[in-house]
Amino acid sequence: MSGHSKWSKVKHQKAATDAVRGKIFTKMSNAIIIAVKQGGGVADPDSNFKLRLAIDRAKSVNMPKENIMRAIEKAAKSGDSENMSEIVYEAYGPAGVAVLIKAVTDNKQRTVAEVKNLLERGGGVLAAQGSVSRLFSQVGLIEIGKEGRTFDEIFELATEAGAIDIEDTDEAFLVYTDHGELHKVREFLQTKVTILSAELSFRTEAAVRPDKQETREKIEKLLDAVEDMEDVQRVYTNYQPV
Repeated sequence: MSGHSKWSKVKHQKAATDAVRGKIFTKMSNAIIIAVKQGGGVADPDSNFKLRLAIDRAKSVNMPKENIMRAIEKAAKSGDSENMSEIVYEAYGPAGVAVLIKAVTDNKQRTVAEVKNLLERGGGVLAAQGSVSRLFSQVGLIEIGKEGRTFDEIFELATEAGAIDIEDTDEAFLVYTDHGELHKVREFLQTKVTILSAELSFRTEAAVRPDKQETREKIEKLLDAVEDMEDVQRVYTNYQPV
């Protein structure tokens, strides 16, 4: 059972400062806007599953309801989201670790320049399309709170729901689904357990575990810097700490 490919994610607790909160809320707003755009302009989360996921993620970081509604309204207005695009950049970091960077931007030239600059400063480089993504597969990922549950209990429920794999981490159980089955599995599990998050994700079996502490620190510093960019929604990698 391999480790999951997602590097990290916005913490569930309230951000420490207004500046950090503002950046996180901008990320959440952009995710909502692009979900409406990709859903053909459908602004009803009951009819647009990607929008439902984006709203749930926004709520998990304590984004106020009025901010969420403003983002939905902006997305629904003709022309307001016209320049918004979702882009996945492929890159290699120190020690050849593979990195997928999912961004939402209204200025592709600005974003790619910022990503390229950060990568180069941190010992990485942008890669040709397909060279990194071939190492990953698209999956659904559901994070379940433990609440005294055992691995065997969650495994049985996840299997019944149609999941393809499950991992036990210190904080939660990670349930993987086929890319197109996330909605079905989530609907089944949410009546039986506490779902902390659900999203479309990327997973890899080609894990890289550098031996040197110095190399690991360099990789982690770069991944954190890229994920901290306002335009960046998610960072996925095959890097795993030893």
